[in-house]
Amino acid sequence: MVDVGGKESTHRVAIAEGRIRMQAATLALITSGSAKKGDVIGIARIAAIQGAKRTAELIPLCHPLPITRVAVDFDIDAPALEVRCTAQVETRGPTGVEMEALTAVQVGLLTIYDMCKAADRGMVMHGIRVLEKRGGKSGHWQAEAAPGAAT
Repeated sequence: MVDVGGKESTHRVAIAEGRIRMQAATLALITSGSAKKGDVIGIARIAAIQGAKRTAELIPLCHPLPITRVAVDFDIDAPALEVRCTAQVETRGPTGVEMEALTAVQVGLLTIYDMCKAADRGMVMHGIRVLEKRGGKSGHWQAEAAPGAAT
C-alpha cells in the first residue's frame, strides 16, 4: 500500500456513476415493483452502500477508510432502457474515496443484474466512471461529459 501517513487529513468527496441496459420488460418489472426477488432498487441501494463500506476488503491495496457518508441514487431512463446508479462517498482523511464510490456503483448494478437475471440474462453494465472528486492536495476534478451524453 502507498504510505499516506504524512498526508493532510481533509474532507474528501467522490461521485461515480454507471448504467445497466436491459429489455423493456425487465425495466417494467423494476419500475412496477413486481420482480420476483422484491424491491430491486431498494435492495440495490443497500448493496451499493455495503459495497462502499467494504471496498478495502475487495481491492487488495486499497486503504480502509472511515466513511462519513454514502448516498446512492438510481434514475430510470425509460427511452434508453437503462437504470443509472450514482454514488457519492465522503470521508475526512488522508486519501480519497474514488474507489469506494466506484465500488458502490458496480455493486448496485450487479445487484440489479442478480435480481433480474431470470428475466433478462443479456443486461449490460456500462459507463462506470468517476464523475467528480474533491479534497486533498489535488483539489477539485470533474470529468468531461461522456460521449453521446446530453448537454
